[in-house]
Amino acid sequence: MTEPAKMVFLGFGKYVRADRIYALEPLAAGERGGGRRTRVWVEGIPEAIVASRTERSIMREMGQDSAHSGRLLDDALAFAERVADDAERGRVDLGELGRRARRLLESTAREADPEQLF
Repeated sequence: MTEPAKMVFLGFGKYVRADRIYALEPLAAGERGGGRRTRVWVEGIPEAIVASRTERSIMREMGQDSAHSGRLLDDALAFAERVADDAERGRVDLGELGRRARRLLESTAREADPEQLF
């Protein structure tokens, strides 16, 4: 018995079947914004769908875990984009950016080795 087709969330309330996605293209810097991140081509739909997720996160959800380095990279890139967008608009909130950076850094911290004496 075959498993049902996996649905992949593209953002903006859109889902598509993973086995129908045949191409992903990150949007160029000038096209991004407002949550727009990636063009997704889906079999049976003539125009690309614009997703609010990165191509890496879509591929990972499709089962391509080894294709990219993972969630940490996605979070770091999203953070960098947020800083760049805020700086461009002249609305940099250093307190909020500091808290987000701290959370990102904390997510990478390893627990101390209990066997290590020094």
